[in-house]
Amino acid sequence: MIEKLEDFRKQLEELDQKLSDPDVMKDMGKYKSLMLERSHLVPIVDELSNLKTLLSNLADNENLAREDDEDIAAMAREEIPLLKEQIEQSEKKCKMLLIPPDPLEGKNIIMEIRAGTGGEEAALFASDLYRMYSYYAESMHWKIEEIDSNPTELGGYKEIILSISGKDVYGSLRWESGVHRVQRVPETESGGRIHTSAVTVAVLPEAEETEVDIRQEDLRIDVMRAGGPGGQCVNTTESAVRITHIPTGLVVICQNQKSQLQNRVEALRVLRSRLYDLEAGKKAKERAEERKSQVGSGDRSERIRTYNFPQNRLTDHRINLTLYKLDLIMEGQLQDVIEALKVAAGEQALKEAT
Repeated sequence: MIEKLEDFRKQLEELDQKLSDPDVMKDMGKYKSLMLERSHLVPIVDELSNLKTLLSNLADNENLAREDDEDIAAMAREEIPLLKEQIEQSEKKCKMLLIPPDPLEGKNIIMEIRAGTGGEEAALFASDLYRMYSYYAESMHWKIEEIDSNPTELGGYKEIILSISGKDVYGSLRWESGVHRVQRVPETESGGRIHTSAVTVAVLPEAEETEVDIRQEDLRIDVMRAGGPGGQCVNTTESAVRITHIPTGLVVICQNQKSQLQNRVEALRVLRSRLYDLEAGKKAKERAEERKSQVGSGDRSERIRTYNFPQNRLTDHRINLTLYKLDLIMEGQLQDVIEALKVAAGEQALKEAT
């Protein structure tokens, strides 16, 4: 790997020259693409430089270990095991960094949370997951915005759609897609029995307008009066919008915004991301036919996680991770779960690349 260091340094210098070009700075698309490439290259150069220094230090210590001066030789021999351990860790880190980044990694997301089996209890857990992701987003300094929702009388959600934007949003939350199972005594249950319910989460990379071509003739747009709990001003006018994408049959309904135009804009935003995800899913399926990732396919019918409240336990079934701090996780402390999923995905990618 060390022999590649100078090539990477040269690439970095060329990138910096391009980024300083006034014409490139005027083209935000190109500038953003080059900055993304640079952000991937910098840690590679840094870690390969660190590895080169460690290897040089090891060679020096091995030479000193053969010195006639026993004190110097003893000190050198003492440092050798530590240097070998550091080299092993650095080599592993370099291999991980050399894996080409997912082109979707830096994207913002559209997240859809839907109550599944379990009736009102599933709707209440959908609300709990929304709260959990909101707290996590806040801790990461991400922006979270509710696009549409279908609330229940008891404060749950049959469905809620939101956007999350910021640094490495998709790269961090991509593995949340799937079925989330909850085991607890529902608030609606007076007998104290533990129920099992399920909520489905979909994480869609948010598509730019230029990335998905939606033809007007492929759309059927209907307007209607908004639904939901009574008393809302949105129920008094036909502001809700339902857009059907005829070629795929995808349907998006938005009713939370005050005007028909705003609901139409948000519905198209969600539709664009669903179409983008559909195409990305086809490509992922083609790749999955050749190899099966241990972290999971991202199929939303896959049960990925169990939240057991009586035992204060969260289990992620894809990587056999169990944590007994569900109370903290539900308050948005998701980092241990997300980091474990990232490491497992990276190790799998490394295995496939070698």
